[in-house]
Parts: sequence; C-alpha cells; structure tokens
Amino acid sequence: MRKDKPARLILENGVVFHGKSFGSERSSSGEVVFNTAMVGYPESLTDPSYKGQILTITYPIIGNYGVPPNSKTKEVSDFFESERIHVNGLVVLDYSHDYSHWNAQKCLSDWLKEEDIPAIYGIDTRALTKVLRENGSMSGKIVVDINDENEIKYYDPSQENLVAKVSCKEIIEYKNGEKKVVLVDCGVKHSIIRHLIQKNIHLIRVPWDFNFNSIDYDGLLISNGPGNPEHCSKTIDNIALAMNKNKPIFGVCMGNQLLAMAAGAKTYKLKYGHRSHNQPVRRVGENTCYITSQNHGYAVDFSSLSNEWEPYFENMNDGTNEGVKHKTKPFSAVQFHPEASSGPTDTEFLFQEFIDML
Repeated sequence: MRKDKPARLILENGVVFHGKSFGSERSSSGEVVFNTAMVGYPESLTDPSYKGQILTITYPIIGNYGVPPNSKTKEVSDFFESERIHVNGLVVLDYSHDYSHWNAQKCLSDWLKEEDIPAIYGIDTRALTKVLRENGSMSGKIVVDINDENEIKYYDPSQENLVAKVSCKEIIEYKNGEKKVVLVDCGVKHSIIRHLIQKNIHLIRVPWDFNFNSIDYDGLLISNGPGNPEHCSKTIDNIALAMNKNKPIFGVCMGNQLLAMAAGAKTYKLKYGHRSHNQPVRRVGENTCYITSQNHGYAVDFSSLSNEWEPYFENMNDGTNEGVKHKTKPFSAVQFHPEASSGPTDTEFLFQEFIDML
C-alpha cells in the first residue's frame, strides 16, 4: 500500500482540488496552465517557456514511459529542452508508479524529487481545465504541508522578467559551417539548437540582452521564452536596429512577439494560452493548414502593425495571429514551434527556408 502524502491544489479564486504528492514534498505557487498533448512530459517540463508556471497535463496517464537519460552532444541535451526542469509544479490525474521504455533511466517521481519540483496526482484534470478555460489561467499553489497554506503566497510570473532568468549568461558558439547565425536566447529549447546545428551553420548563441549588432553575422534567429514579452525591451531595441541591416530574421514563439514589437506592434495576454500538439494554423492567403506544437500565453495584435507587414499564419481555432512577415524584406516569425519536440513536424521546413535566405 503506497503512502503518498496528501496534497492540495488551491486556485486564487478559492477552488480547491485534493490529491496526493508524487514529487518534492514542499509547497509551491505559480500560474496554473494546461497542456492537452498526449505525450512529451520530459520535453514540456524542461521547456524554459514554462518558467513560473504550474503545469496541468490533461492526458490522464503520466509517467508510464519514465524519463530518458540526460545525455548531451556538443553540450546540447539529446532528449531534454534545457539543463533542468523549469515548471514550478506538475498536476496530473493518474501517475503511473511503474514505467517501461527502452530509453528510460528513471521514474518521473524520482526525477521531480531530484530537481525539487512539487507534483500532485489524483486531481480531476478535466474539471480543473474547465475552470481555467472559463476563468482564464490564474495563480495557484500546490500545498503539501497543511501549515504552508497561509505561508506561501500566490505568484504572478507576468510581473517579473523570466527571460533574464532562463537565458544563457555568456556567448556560446556551435561551429559547424561558414554561415553565421546569431541565436538570441530568450529561453531557447535545445531542439531548436539541434535543428540549426544540423543545417551546417556557425551558430552564435547570445544572452537575451546582448547587443548582437556589434558582431558580424549572416542571419538572426529569435527564440522562444517565458512570460511577458514587454520585459524584453533591450532585446526589442536590438532587433529594431538589426532590421536596418536587411539581413534575414526569423522568430519562433516569443520571437514572433519580439519581432512584431520591434516593428511597432502591441501584444496581449490570451485567456488561457495555446499549449498543445494539435493547434491548426493556416498560411494566410492559401488553403494550406498545418498541425503545430505550441506553448505560449501571449499573442500579437496584428492590427497594431504598419502596412509594411502582413500576417503569415493564423490560428484556425480562435483566429489569433500565428506569425508575421515583412512584405519586402527577409523578416518573418511564427508563433508556433517548427522544431516541435515533442509534437508534429509539419512546419519543420521553415527552418530550411530561413537558412536558404542566408
């Protein structure tokens, strides 16, 4: 008979869900969000874009295929999206205590405890997701010890610069070709780095606030990242200067927001964001639709851009902007993840289109 400690998820609107702890036995708070993907919890947990959030996974059985080894190639993780887990907590319906997979090295519970991440199972994730869809993403806290309920405060990650916390601290180079691409690390997923290295380029990964205009490069890629893009004013200013060079620029996820903001656009917070493997997007002006992997809570208000720009993709579920493109210059960005990992690879060709412009 398992003796997992009782735990609760308490939302800021007063709704309480009771379950059991299977991670670090400490309390934590963050923005409660949900992801509807059926697989990919190792990738999601290590995605820096989840920094400051308590992740609810709607697929009912989690942990059944364990956790892969933390092996690396050229200092880039082979299976994870960063060097560590970034979520503030994990919420699932049914945790599989027994795992089986050819590449598994440990169970999910042990991994969470090693990284000091609280987790709770036995939660009705369908009911929780309905609350979040109706009321929007909100602050919440996982409470393991009853004495922590009033001690731990609700945390709103939108109020601080999370990008500064997850970005690299110094320049990192991956020399694998002649063409130089600057990668602005706002919380980049390692799968993006893996894809770019395979394209035989000289990748120069720089911190979010580094003035990359001071170095010579052939192309600029702006990565994904967590939180409110308005905190990245230094990055936005540097991108605005880079647009004067007319060299190819491509943005992914937050990179879409930052490129658009550098061009004068405004962004806004979505009610509950897009976090899944099944977001359908249409290339504007065509009837071509792609299924995409997404993880973001903010979107671009395309109406705030000048007529020099055009919408690149749009979300077929809610009509929100999924990419921007300059009409005459080699600047474009998408709100989804072409590299997927995990998720569908329908749009992986966008990286090659960027490389072909160099």
